[in-house]
Amino acid sequence: MAAATAAALSLMPLAPASAQLRVLPDFTELVEQVGPSVVNIRTLEKVAARPRLGNGGAIDEEMLEFFRRFGVPIPNIPRQPGPRSNRPQPQEEEQPRGVGSGFILTTDGYIMTNAHVVDGADEVLVTLTDDREFKARIVGTDKRTDVAVVKIDATGLPAVKVGDVGRLKVGEWVMAIGSPFGLKNTVTAGIVSAKARDTGDYLPFIQTDVAINPGNSGGPLINMRGEVVGINSQIYSRSGGFMGISFAIPMDEAIRVSDQLRTSGRVSRGRIGVQIDQVTKDVAEAIGMAKPTGALVRGVEAGSPADKAGIEAGDIIIRFDGKSIDRHSDLPRLVGNIKPGTRSNLTVFRRGSTKDLTITVGEVESEQVAQRSADTDEKPKASTAGQALGLTVSELPDARKKELKLKGGVKVDAVAEAAQRAGIREGDIITAIANYEVNTMKDFESALSKADRTKPINILFRRGDWVQYAVIRPNR
Repeated sequence: MAAATAAALSLMPLAPASAQLRVLPDFTELVEQVGPSVVNIRTLEKVAARPRLGNGGAIDEEMLEFFRRFGVPIPNIPRQPGPRSNRPQPQEEEQPRGVGSGFILTTDGYIMTNAHVVDGADEVLVTLTDDREFKARIVGTDKRTDVAVVKIDATGLPAVKVGDVGRLKVGEWVMAIGSPFGLKNTVTAGIVSAKARDTGDYLPFIQTDVAINPGNSGGPLINMRGEVVGINSQIYSRSGGFMGISFAIPMDEAIRVSDQLRTSGRVSRGRIGVQIDQVTKDVAEAIGMAKPTGALVRGVEAGSPADKAGIEAGDIIIRFDGKSIDRHSDLPRLVGNIKPGTRSNLTVFRRGSTKDLTITVGEVESEQVAQRSADTDEKPKASTAGQALGLTVSELPDARKKELKLKGGVKVDAVAEAAQRAGIREGDIITAIANYEVNTMKDFESALSKADRTKPINILFRRGDWVQYAVIRPNR
């Protein structure tokens, strides 16, 4: 019996080497190496001190409102004689505002964290792992990427090593150190769940399953070589707590921003003046593209770099500065990283063929106001030729053409159903439809008569200073 058993065992196949169990990672050395570079950040804000009752208790806001409304003197607060300007002014007191994390970027005291950690703070306090506490100066913040740099007066600090995000792999072990709920020097670990996760205009986030909670914001995401590869910034949560999905700002993006903040206190970004959208299957079918790719230009700002370069609404930008645009979200990041004033090349797909253009990149302004002039012209006779698309249009008066510097077009008097779903509004001016230029009502009706009503129909229109693009799926 024993011999038979031994023979049977000898015939069992051995497990392949790749299937053998691997030893789980030990993070102790990483904690000792990187831990001293991680800091706790507390923020304070100044608020007006409340009047006090005789027993030292504070009067709440509802009680104060009661006193004011009914003219009742506030108890135990002596009135001062003389003019109002001589009366004591309300005092300010500092109250805790929030808590977060950060890490030492340079040995001379530059510290990186999230912009939302220090935003609105009147005072920032940084505590090191050896319990030394410093008042920090905010060097600069960038809300678009949620990156901030603060500075403390100290030298010989243990700075982190910055890793190469390009080498980071999905499934790789990573570790976080921070102050969740104010609990300093808390270590959590997990794996990289995904890279280049699109949740913002300028950031392809690193997604992990590392436990991140309020207070972890601004802390480092560390690889197994002890290098910082990201800044823990956001979580996906329905409860406010950790649910297995965390997002970190890639360190290459953060360093690019921090370098500008340290140099000038602000971030300068490129812009070209277009409104973009994803290229859907309907759009690709309407313009004859083999597959949905690139960034669809929905609108072009008048006088913008894009307008001067010859970009048109309805173009599909497929390459910018030598790099392919696979998704529409790639374009803002590529343009934003270009220094304003730089001449760059781009390629667009337009009416069945590609076209190379040269553009001089502008600079993102802090605030832009879109203006739209009112149309006071009398309404000419409307056409119902576009009813199948949900459009009622009329001839554009010559005075309006001159005001808008347009060669022609037809004015939208009413929208319904298909056109409304496509985002067309009353007052828009149609300049092309189904790949045909529209200067007059006759052009509009002719283009519609040639269009294939079984397929989506593209439309070019002017709204205010912007030329925009839409695709209408006709009513069946």
